[in-house]
Amino acid sequence: MGLTKSEKRNRIRRRIRKVSFGTPERPRLSVFRSNKEIYAQIIDDQSGKTLVSASSRDKELSEVKGTKSEIATAVGKAIAEKAVQSGIDAVAFDRGGYQYHGRVKSLADGAREGGLKF
Repeated sequence: MGLTKSEKRNRIRRRIRKVSFGTPERPRLSVFRSNKEIYAQIIDDQSGKTLVSASSRDKELSEVKGTKSEIATAVGKAIAEKAVQSGIDAVAFDRGGYQYHGRVKSLADGAREGGLKF
């Protein structure tokens, strides 16, 4: 019997996290994708704190209409805007075990448009 989809994702996620570590100079941009929503956090792993977060459930983003990929792009721009305001310009991207495709890629592209460097 094979692994379930979530077990495979967690295995990949652990493999990514061995390499990706957020420092105060270059925090980690972590992505979580549910069936309906998408969430992004910028995390400093040394202090264990979330510095900035954005999601498709935020009040200002809940009015955005369009496909899930278009909403993910808006979330990427929003997190980049908040990050730049708090003095963060470079991040390490953590795709969270998801393929770099579709909504995850859209979020990353939106964050780059907003001024974040990966």
